[in-house]
Amino acid sequence: MVSFLVFVFGLAVGSFLNSVIFRFEQGKSAFVGRSSCPQCSHALAWYDLVPLLSFLLLQGKCRYCKKQISWQYPLVELATGILFVLVFRHLNFEFGLLYLWVIVSLFILIFVYDLKHFIIPDQVVYSGIGVAFLYRVFEIWNFGDWDLFRISNFEFRILAPLFFLAIYLLSRGRWLGFGDVKLAILMGLFLGWPNILVALFFAFFFGALVGLSLIFLKRKTMKSEVPFGPFLVAGTFIALFWGEHIVNWYLSLVLV
Repeated sequence: MVSFLVFVFGLAVGSFLNSVIFRFEQGKSAFVGRSSCPQCSHALAWYDLVPLLSFLLLQGKCRYCKKQISWQYPLVELATGILFVLVFRHLNFEFGLLYLWVIVSLFILIFVYDLKHFIIPDQVVYSGIGVAFLYRVFEIWNFGDWDLFRISNFEFRILAPLFFLAIYLLSRGRWLGFGDVKLAILMGLFLGWPNILVALFFAFFFGALVGLSLIFLKRKTMKSEVPFGPFLVAGTFIALFWGEHIVNWYLSLVLV
């Protein structure tokens, strides 16, 4: 029952994230004004905004102009609900639950916006970096957790952004955008060692797999631009929920 309530809460947050994405696209504030149809700009009533249910009842069409509603809206709501449940089961009611929900929401924004526009919004990634850093400081202040500043851990937290910065500089931005460098800073603060390596491994693995598949299907060429942010976000989620198990499994193979 609690997981169901968390799922419903996640759906509502996902609906808000859709609104934030749309307003970023329009250059508007995320917190001012009523939601409206992207096609006809008609203001939407509360019964048009019930997560998932409104989309299903309206058969994926606007109530007013009858034009098709993007599948982005139900998919983001559903993904947010599922991720919120996974986070809840990962932590239950332990300290840090709200923090993880906030960071997961920011990563969802990055995933969708970069996928659509090949841009990682500075407002989102800087907010994530600030929240992650303040949370680490709060941990140190209240729990004496100095892991962030242990030499080995600190080095690996900055390894990802330094590695990405080197790629960005060497390629002059052709292979990697500077937004990915900033996203790597957030990932390092959020995941730490060794989960950051798990995230990077799966990001590059799935990025290469999808890129080669698109080239094979002649949907892209070697010179085509493919956003890397969504793969970094996907790798982050894998590392968050299953990173420890993956590392232990790998070590069991190596150390046998």
